[in-house]
Amino acid sequence: MKSLLCFTISFAALAVSAITPSDWKHLPDLPNQLGVAGAFAGVSGNSLVVAGGANFPGRMPWEGGTKKWHDTVWVLDRPDGQWCEAGKLPRPLGYGVSVTTDRGIICVGGSDIDRHYADVFRLSVINGKADTMKLPSLPSALANSCGALVDSVFYIVGGNEKPGETECVARAFALDLADVAKGWKEIEKVPGRPRFLCAAAADNGVLWVVGGATLAENSDGKMERVYLHEVWAYRPGSGWARHTDMIKPAVAAPTPAPVINGRMLVLTGDDGSRRGFQPPDKHPGFARAIQSFDINEEKWSMAGEMPAGRAVLPCVRWGDHLVIVNGEQRPGVRTPEVLALPLK
Repeated sequence: MKSLLCFTISFAALAVSAITPSDWKHLPDLPNQLGVAGAFAGVSGNSLVVAGGANFPGRMPWEGGTKKWHDTVWVLDRPDGQWCEAGKLPRPLGYGVSVTTDRGIICVGGSDIDRHYADVFRLSVINGKADTMKLPSLPSALANSCGALVDSVFYIVGGNEKPGETECVARAFALDLADVAKGWKEIEKVPGRPRFLCAAAADNGVLWVVGGATLAENSDGKMERVYLHEVWAYRPGSGWARHTDMIKPAVAAPTPAPVINGRMLVLTGDDGSRRGFQPPDKHPGFARAIQSFDINEEKWSMAGEMPAGRAVLPCVRWGDHLVIVNGEQRPGVRTPEVLALPLK
């Protein structure tokens, strides 16, 4: 099997100390009227590609609604263009991990209405048509994981091996895209508690894993989320090391998290401050604050605000823009919005 070389990016100079809502601009909405959470996204050729994801097309979850997974592949060839349908995924799928390479978008794991998957495939758009190529599968089915491309190695961390949020894992896997035929290698687990819905980032040969949630039994004997502040870094050859905790938790923040001028940005996510809000149909939305981690100074700070809070969504570098695609604006409620932050 031919190698898949990594797609290397270099962020332009951008002041990240005080990003304002007005710094972001709106790209064309995804044609799915409700929007989706947990989509795959990346760049193929020069086009932005979004695929899969899930939403609640009928009643909301607190009304007993049923989640629907999607398989449509959408393509936007320029920021002021129009979305075009390019085809379908092999199946309706969402809540996996995706990264851009120079030969297409690598999509890992995910789930549908029935189960979680270990499948891995490369998604490309050629002459406006979607094409998928199967790659070595993960050793275990996973959804709600995080991942990032560190040099030529694609890392996947945490997640859930089956539906229901009754358990999560600390497992981590690595695939060298320069030698895909060797398949995935399991590396040492993230220390401490198992976790899911974390954000991952890559910087100077280091994998970063931040936030997310673990699961613990409550007083009623049911499993519930415990929001995490933790920050871990994996360095090949030396393993995991814990770093300074986040200012506040972040569950399901856009991932892979961007690193700009030595600062990792956590673009909202669910910080737990409005957890359990009642009534759910009046939820004001996730908090909008952005957290910034100065990697060299080992210091967190607040770095402004998003136009709106977002959770369970991908983050993509597309040309001179940082793009976040759809996601949840409040529990159960998606948005078709596509937001872009100019990097110049």
